[in-house]
Amino acid sequence: MQNTVLTPIKVAIFFGGPSREREISFAGGRTVYDHLDRKKFEPVPIFVDSLGNFILLHKQYLYQGTIREFYPSAITANFGGVPLYIESLPTTESHALHIEKIGKKIDPPDFSKYFDMAFLCLHGPYGEDGTIQGLLRWYHIPYTGSDILPAALTINKIFQQKLLQQSGFVLPRSLILGQKEWLDIDDKEKLFDQIMTALGLPFVVKSSKQGSSIGVTIVEDATLHSFIHAVHKAFFMEAISYDQWQSYTRTDIKNWLISLIDVREGIGFPLRVADQIFYTPYTLLNYLELYFQKKQPPILLMSAQAEASIIIEAFIQGREFSCMVLEAETGNPIALPPTEMVKGKIHFDYRAKYLPGIVRKQTPMILSTSLLKRIRKQAIDLFQLLDCQVYARIDGFITHDNEIILNDPNTTAGMHPASFLFHQAAEIGLYPTQLLTFIIQRSLEVRKDEGYLMADTLLQRIEKQK
Repeated sequence: MQNTVLTPIKVAIFFGGPSREREISFAGGRTVYDHLDRKKFEPVPIFVDSLGNFILLHKQYLYQGTIREFYPSAITANFGGVPLYIESLPTTESHALHIEKIGKKIDPPDFSKYFDMAFLCLHGPYGEDGTIQGLLRWYHIPYTGSDILPAALTINKIFQQKLLQQSGFVLPRSLILGQKEWLDIDDKEKLFDQIMTALGLPFVVKSSKQGSSIGVTIVEDATLHSFIHAVHKAFFMEAISYDQWQSYTRTDIKNWLISLIDVREGIGFPLRVADQIFYTPYTLLNYLELYFQKKQPPILLMSAQAEASIIIEAFIQGREFSCMVLEAETGNPIALPPTEMVKGKIHFDYRAKYLPGIVRKQTPMILSTSLLKRIRKQAIDLFQLLDCQVYARIDGFITHDNEIILNDPNTTAGMHPASFLFHQAAEIGLYPTQLLTFIIQRSLEVRKDEGYLMADTLLQRIEKQK
């Protein structure tokens, strides 16, 4: 009797996406693709573009440095030599032609023709907020990580604060500022004074639904300009005045527009000015040059993905850490040895997180055994409070008084090679390929319990492959 050869399970790696974290998602997707166990799994790269298209990506594009280098083509879509994202192309241009160059567009009803399950490497809105999880659930496709509710809870920092406070977790003093409230305030200096009285200096201004420290500023000096700049950065808006525009050289204008294009640091396109929407830096430049031909009131540029509300909170003096939690089985989460970000006086922003050499990661962080246990216990408590599944990353601080403050749970951890997930898993003897297999298998067990019939079948196939 001949032995039946089991074909590997087709695992779609979802990466890219519409959020401001699309580039780190792209890098993480490539890491998962490289490290999946080929004896058990066949990786299927699904690039999600910033318009929400699902593209079965030709493999050679996985190894481009950034998304903008290959999609759309940097040769045909650029501003002064700087590549644009697909959403910055003129609306009259066909996106289908750009998609055909890099792969094949597939629609959700056809997902099951191309893969058996999804490994989610998407970050931020549409990736970590329950949206993609809900879409996959609709089409009965098993996926990795937490279900819809934990994802939705963890991306909303404002709701998180309320939930954590009611559950007894320590939180810094904070205020919520709505976009409409901010735009309607005439006396912004008065608001600034009120915030300094309530929170002191320094304080932190941050977006409420972003990750990777995007939209975060530490306000350290008592100048109104610094405060307004921080608030605008968190909302993803920017004011430009007549005097400012007139002071710019042509090089200044070009560099300013280039910074707007970068969704990690700038507003990004499309953006709004009053009731008009601008998709390209060219059209915005033409508008501003015409508008500022004579003395005019300042203009407020606002991202089409501007935040509805932001958080302003007291600065936490302490050591910053990140702690991964893995769920060995339902009701049995295990916290890994936490990592400290040894950064000196550097703000742990997007660049510090992902550019090598800026910040040193110490795993495990150097603390007494009792304090490490407390951090891990609180990370598990938060994991369970939010009903997370499979794995999560819990960020926080330990103050000089040994008070633990948790401030940012994430249901989808970064998968780039230097990520906290791989750092900490190595401490317990799990190499990347082993860890990814664990995440897939545990996710299928969770989906099976949720009623996914395909998950049970895939688990049986994994068992037979051992």
